[in-house]
Amino acid sequence: MRNSEWRPNPEADTPVYKQIIAYIKEKIAHGEWPIGFRIPTERALAEQLGVNRSTVTAAFAELAAEGLIQGKRGSGTRVINNTWMLLASAKPPDWHAYVQSGVYRPNLSMIQRINEEEFVPGIIRLGTGEIAPDMFPSSMMKEVLARTAKRIKSFGYEEPQGLYELRQAVCRHVASLGIQTSPSSVLIVSGALQALHLISVGLLPQGAAVLLEKPSYLYSVRVFQSAGIQLFGMPEMNAPGPVDTTLSHYKKKSGALLLYTIPSFHNPTGRLMEEETRKQLLTACERERLPVIEDDVYGELWLDEQPPAPLKAGDKNGLVLYMGSLSKTLSPGLRIGWLIGPEPVIRRLADIKMQTDYGSSSLSQSVAYEWLSSGLYEEHVMQVRDKLRMRREQAVGALSRHMKGLAEWDIPGGGFYIWLRLIPDVSMPRLFDKALRQGILLNPGTIYHPEERHHIRLSYAYASPQELEEGIHRLSLLVKELKTI
Repeated sequence: MRNSEWRPNPEADTPVYKQIIAYIKEKIAHGEWPIGFRIPTERALAEQLGVNRSTVTAAFAELAAEGLIQGKRGSGTRVINNTWMLLASAKPPDWHAYVQSGVYRPNLSMIQRINEEEFVPGIIRLGTGEIAPDMFPSSMMKEVLARTAKRIKSFGYEEPQGLYELRQAVCRHVASLGIQTSPSSVLIVSGALQALHLISVGLLPQGAAVLLEKPSYLYSVRVFQSAGIQLFGMPEMNAPGPVDTTLSHYKKKSGALLLYTIPSFHNPTGRLMEEETRKQLLTACERERLPVIEDDVYGELWLDEQPPAPLKAGDKNGLVLYMGSLSKTLSPGLRIGWLIGPEPVIRRLADIKMQTDYGSSSLSQSVAYEWLSSGLYEEHVMQVRDKLRMRREQAVGALSRHMKGLAEWDIPGGGFYIWLRLIPDVSMPRLFDKALRQGILLNPGTIYHPEERHHIRLSYAYASPQELEEGIHRLSLLVKELKTI
């Protein structure tokens, strides 16, 4: 965990444990660690500060004696006082209680750890769902920024649905996928996750159910659950059996008002929904009057052959809300995506978006327009496919060399992910912790559904070829070690 760059100086005259006491007191005094805050464990803080655990234990003991912190079995060590409280009787806000009572649900603890550990220097990120820094098109971006600077007149707010020229460019872009639409049916969003948030608060009542295949990326974020929406899992669409019968059964069982699906290079499984299955699914949803959220952020990242047309391409009744994004193909930091749907729905969600953020960044929208309208985007995506293809081959080769007999996997036709099923019965939390201590960050299958205790989502998009080889080799040794325990 990297919560601070500060570390004690072992060469200083002040003992290290005294330096740690001063550091913690400063955190408390400045309100960074308010009353009720759960302090990192002795072991975690020792690793963070690069000291022995006994040193942290000594610091904790003195802070407890001063009445600043208190440790309880089962609930950890918390701040119970601050330096101002020792001088005055005025009680400060109980920020811990506020945090616990907030409407928006916190991430799963393992996801919080993943989000924190991703930024530790030197760690091998075997689960990260974004393209590697060496795929970022620096020279092209400089050209795009120069064009944007010449064209843009101001940085004021854009229309509620987003920059009109960008929406036009999106319409031209998705036309190559078979989707016919107009700017009035397009909403520019700050990434696909914001689109999901807008849908959850703008189209669904509290207590409603959303149907989705399990496992699913949607289980790893709390956007629907925080809005009081229930997630109801069903088997993947490519599973044996008629789609219409399966869908009808689970819709009736769940009372779902929407279906969420990732037909192209599913997250986390990497699987591709076949063309015939897509047709059957769309027909079944029309019969059931079940609207669909189609998440197509990976659709352009095909590596072997172009996937079948999106569901939206065959939608004649305004049933499908289609999500696209530049986050996976170009840059997550640009924070630009789009939602395509019926005009009344788009206007409703645009109104909510204006209430929450007054529109996506005008600069990012202008940059996205230049990318999509100049032809540079298509050139860049072709280069990304070439690099992902090479990384996929490296990952599959490393799995064949090191994980044969330990795991099973399919080779994806695109996207970022290999859905790795471990054959030995190992404890996933222990594997995650041990891997982290050896500098490997994993995405366990349980964050995509609690039942996926034997799976790991392996990404070949971010780690370098050398890191893929080394990381998968270390992973194999850990699996061998844990299967004997």
